[in-house]
Amino acid sequence: MAISKPFLALVLLSMLLLVQASELVNENDQKHSSKINCGAACKARCRLSSRPNLCHRACGTCCARCNCVPPGTAGNQKVCPCYYNQTTHGGKRKCP
Repeated sequence: MAISKPFLALVLLSMLLLVQASELVNENDQKHSSKINCGAACKARCRLSSRPNLCHRACGTCCARCNCVPPGTAGNQKVCPCYYNQTTHGGKRKCP
């Protein structure tokens, strides 16, 4: 018995679609399952800031959008790519 080429192509396409669908489900589960405490994370991030209110406001906005706050009080922004890429209307980095 020979397997026809259209049948084989259909099987391979079905397997590819199943893999992609499972990756999307896993990605959505990861985004929604582990919310961080933005208040505590931003309090730690902004504790040494010279302008704590401004720092908390910007950090809170970035944390809510990205669900991530870099460790430490400064720098390390590339640990959270979404956090790192947020910019103001003037093109400056938004997140402290």
